[in-house]
Amino acid sequence: MALLKLGKDPESPSGGSPTIYLDDEKDTYLVQGLKVREPERLSEMEIPSHETVVEIPRRMVQFFLEVKDGGGSDV
Repeated sequence: MALLKLGKDPESPSGGSPTIYLDDEKDTYLVQGLKVREPERLSEMEIPSHETVVEIPRRMVQFFLEVKDGGGSDV
C-alpha cells in the first residue's frame, strides 16, 4: 500500500489529528478523525455495520483539493 499524507489539521492542539491520506494504488482517501458516537447524529445516516463515520473540520477539505492540483503536502 502506498499512502500519501495529504495534510494534518493545522489547528489541532496535539498536531496529530485529523489527517487525510491518499492511497494511490486503490485511488481512495483515508480519513483519520474523531469517531462520531452521538446516537442522534448517527440515526440521520444509513451506516452499514462494516463501516464507521469520522468527523473532520470543514477547513480540512483543502487537502482533498490538493490532489486535483497534482500533489499532496507533507504538512
